[in-house]
Amino acid sequence: MQKLIPFLWYKDTLAEEAVNFYVSVLKGAKITKIMRVGKAGPGPEGSVLTVEFEIGGQTLVALNGNPEFEFTMAMSLMVNCDTQEEIDAYWEKLSAGGEKSQCGWLKDKYGVSWQIVTPVLLEMLSDRDPAKSERVMRAMMQMTKIEIAPLKKAYEG
Repeated sequence: MQKLIPFLWYKDTLAEEAVNFYVSVLKGAKITKIMRVGKAGPGPEGSVLTVEFEIGGQTLVALNGNPEFEFTMAMSLMVNCDTQEEIDAYWEKLSAGGEKSQCGWLKDKYGVSWQIVTPVLLEMLSDRDPAKSERVMRAMMQMTKIEIAPLKKAYEG
């Protein structure tokens, strides 16, 4: 069993809807368990309490909570993409109805923050040559969606 499991608190009854959305967008994602409310509550008997799901081998749990708490960008889910086409697809699908931010960050229509990135970016940013990594950082800071070609151009100088 996975020791650390992210637990996402959704407003009211949006957990199952959100997870179904993620499963429809993210390759290989799947629902693994749905826990329903019993006679003791909380909420109507038989309604969804939690939805356990898996993305890329990582287990997460979505909870139907009250609207008191909201997601912030202080916690995000990062999706590593191998190609620009993959970045473009996830960027458009996950940001639909939400909001696009800077440096590959977006907020989906449920308020969850995502980083749509590529391992190539992380490799370039951690290069031992500070001039290369600084050029890549400057280029990335000008972007909303991550664009691999301009990052590679900045890296090469």
